[in-house]
Amino acid sequence: MGKKVVGLVLLIMLVVACNSADSEFSGEQAYDYLVEQCEIGTREPGSQGHKEAKQMYLDFFNDRADTVFTQEFDQRIEVDNVSYKLTNIISGFNLENGDPLLVGAHWDTRPRAERDPNPANRNKPIIGANDGASGVAVLMHLAELLEQSEFERTVYLVLFDGEDYGYHGDNTYFCLGSKYFVRNMPIQQPEQVIIVDMIGDAQLSIPMERYSYRSDSKLMRKLWKIAQENGYDQYKHHLGQFIYDDHVPFIEAGIKAIDLIDFHYPNRHVNYWHTHQDTPDKCSPQSLEAVGQVLYDYIIGK
Repeated sequence: MGKKVVGLVLLIMLVVACNSADSEFSGEQAYDYLVEQCEIGTREPGSQGHKEAKQMYLDFFNDRADTVFTQEFDQRIEVDNVSYKLTNIISGFNLENGDPLLVGAHWDTRPRAERDPNPANRNKPIIGANDGASGVAVLMHLAELLEQSEFERTVYLVLFDGEDYGYHGDNTYFCLGSKYFVRNMPIQQPEQVIIVDMIGDAQLSIPMERYSYRSDSKLMRKLWKIAQENGYDQYKHHLGQFIYDDHVPFIEAGIKAIDLIDFHYPNRHVNYWHTHQDTPDKCSPQSLEAVGQVLYDYIIGK
């Protein structure tokens, strides 16, 4: 083999090795976790899927985190004359280090598909591949990486329940788990909060959500810089709309919090949000990697 050929082979091997080192977060692994959640079925409060998913998350995080505990509470829904037992699931890493960062996602799915094109299906619960499972999938694989990594701060991965129960035009019954968490803080108050929601969209485009930018523009610019360095063009350098999500209760409590979210699913012209079209085939491993790798790089200070 000639010297030039050997040199070319070594160069290719070096490039492959560098690319592997630059993408510790596997979008394929996260996507498998997204599918696994959807295979359970719908996961709205009170359903069998809700019970099965809760146990699955507990088993998963108990095997990987330094500590796992639940925050359970009874939630009365006056408008529907029902009550539910809701559960936030908290997993902690590096508890002795301080400067806590909370990364959160909601694990419940919507009990109705009021935007579905078929009126007969609008009162049926959705599978929630993007709106629910995508954020949790990122946290699940992130837990695997954090278990094996060294980093300087305490990190909490929190699955919030009851985010998506509410009715449009009234925020009373949205973000129930994060509201309860903030009112009954079960951990040292986090220095920063990052919420991930609806980030599996195969056409992922993440603008700078406006409540988030007002709350912690420095953190957003840092994450966008990491994304740019990794070559992820899904992060857009413009302000998006104001979105009421699990970061807002933290902001209202005076805690810096941001939301990574692509609200236009899949784009401004087609809408799978709160419909029965929110299924795994509308999501992609590449989108999950673009979010998960940026979060991982930020946590480990890369």
